[in-house]
Formats: sequence, C-alpha cells, structure tokens
Amino acid sequence: MKVPYINLGLQYQKDKSEILKKVESVIDSGMFILGDEVSQFEQTFAKICDAKYAVGVANGTDALVLALKSVGVGAGDEVITAANSYLASASSIALAGAKIVFADVRDDFNLDPESIKAKITDKTKAIIAVHLTGRPAEMDTINEIACQHGIYVIEDSAQAVGAKYKGKGTGSWGMLGCFSLHPLKNLAAAGDAGMVTTNDEKTYQWLLKARTHGHKNRDECEFWSMNSRLDALHAAILNIKVKRLAEQTERRRSIAAKYHEAFKDFVTVPEDGENEYSVFHTYIIQTDCRDELQAFLKEKGIDSKIHYPIAIHQQEAFTSKNQPVTDLKKTDEQVKRILTLPVYPELTDEQVDYVIQQVKAFFAA
Repeated sequence: MKVPYINLGLQYQKDKSEILKKVESVIDSGMFILGDEVSQFEQTFAKICDAKYAVGVANGTDALVLALKSVGVGAGDEVITAANSYLASASSIALAGAKIVFADVRDDFNLDPESIKAKITDKTKAIIAVHLTGRPAEMDTINEIACQHGIYVIEDSAQAVGAKYKGKGTGSWGMLGCFSLHPLKNLAAAGDAGMVTTNDEKTYQWLLKARTHGHKNRDECEFWSMNSRLDALHAAILNIKVKRLAEQTERRRSIAAKYHEAFKDFVTVPEDGENEYSVFHTYIIQTDCRDELQAFLKEKGIDSKIHYPIAIHQQEAFTSKNQPVTDLKKTDEQVKRILTLPVYPELTDEQVDYVIQQVKAFFAA
C-alpha cells in the first residue's frame, strides 16, 4: 500500500465543482485585489480565532513582519522565539531589523516560559510564541511574563488555525496572531496566503494601510510599507474550504488518537494537555531510532518527514552573523528524534491502519 505524506489534490475533490464556479464568478467580476470575497473571509476567520479583527495578507511571513512592525519592532530591539519552528518564525524578526533571540522549548515543542524569562533583557521588545504542530503554547503564562516586562506577544499560528487554549482560539491571546494559508496548512489557499488577527482597533486600522503600501486612500500614502494583499481568488476558494475546517480538524484529531493509542508504548507521542485543543497540523513522534524507522517505512510505501532536520539556530543564515547558541538543550535533543507521520484528513482508514501496522512491525522486530 502507498501512503503519501500529503495529497493536495484530494482536498479539492468534494468542493471542486463549487470552487470552479466561484473562480469563474471572480474572473467575470474583474475584482481581483481585495473586495467582497476578502472581506467575507476576514470576518469568518476572525470568528474562528475568537478575535475582533482579521486582515488578509499575501503570506504567513508577511503576516509576521507586519505584526512586528505594527508594534514598533526595529533596529536595536530583540525578539524572543523558538528555534525548532519553520524559518519564518525567526527570519521575520531579522526582516523587521531586530535581533533574533532563541529560547528553549518543552516536551510539547512549544516555548518554555522559564527559558523565556532567562532571555529577556532591556532590549526585548516582543515574544513570538509559536504554536508548533498545531498544539497551543501556554499562552496565559507567556502573557503574564510579557506583561511583567512590558513587552508584546505575537502568536505564530501558522500551523494552528482552529486550535484553542483554555477554550479560546489561537490568534486571540497575543497582541497579534499570524497565520499561513499555504497549500500545506490545515486551511489552505491554492497558493500563498496569510492572515493577521488582533483585538486592537488601532492596530487593525494600521494593518489595513500597511498591507497596501501605507495608503490611507487611493491617492495618499501615510507611511512606507509593503504590498501584501490577499487576492480575491484565494479568498473565494477559502470561503468555500473553510466550511469543512471543523470536520477536517476532527478527522485529524481522530487519526492522531488512533496513532496515540497504537504507539504510546513504543515512542514518545504528542498528547493534548488538559487545557489544549490541538489541530494536528503535523503528528510528530520521537524515538531514538528515528532514521531506521523512517527508512523502514519508506520500504513499506509510507512517506514521512522531519519537521525540521536543522534547527534555525544551526542554519547558515543565522550562524554566519551571530554567536553560537549552545543553551537550547531540549531543542537540540528533539531534532535528533522527531519524525512526522501522515495525518491529513483525506487519509483512508485503511491507510491509517497500515501505518499503525508497519510502525508496530518495526518495533516488534
């Protein structure tokens, strides 16, 4: 049996006819930049995140850069984040002109509040809390630390659309929430797209200008900014696909529950904490024989990935301009042990059972 890590085409099959009609409608309308489709999706997305406002942008990286700039992050500032995330969590800090500071993580792959405390200096302007794998970080504690030091909290929710901590959506805990709607994400556009959420009206109004060169109207520019708008075609597709988000999230959680029950005696499995509702963008196990297991699964037709094989503090883009970071013990341990198994909603029960069967077979041998 073949079990690909992802099958992007399958996610469109149920809605393909409706999507094609909607695309045709947008083309006929001639409204390609922003417009009603974007406004509708922004309102829907804000509700999903329990946020007052949502602003559509071109991609998740732009979302992070704009979020940082909205709170005044720039040259001379420091921003704390995790090194085990995708590059954009850190690169956005550099792109905003600030210094990247890495804190360590806990067993759940999310920032360790105690490590955050140790990294705060008088130059710290913000914390980017990453909800890695779709599992929410401990936001109340992180917010409390930030409040004590007068610094901003930005949520990197690229992998966590629909996730909740203590019943409240990711993207509504910090000053801003940043989301990617890349084709690999749980809620995906047919290309690059992103969202920024906030509960602050002044920040919301700034973002509306900042995503379109700083224009306050068609002819006047209030400040220099980038061009980062959510296209109407993407929004139109997302307005259809978002209707299935809750259903697809529950499917991911169901697959994760099966994996958990089957693997908990052999490997370290991700578990929902008491206050967490995880959306399992990825299902990452940990084992000391990661490479052997991955090779075995490949022989059996099962594709798996490593998210991520090189932590950001080990990437050339960082090491070439910064002093070595040697105090990320948990991050460095995990990068050697992590393996991501297929968990997308379109997996059949037979494929899920086959993955379980083969992982068990490996450890039995």
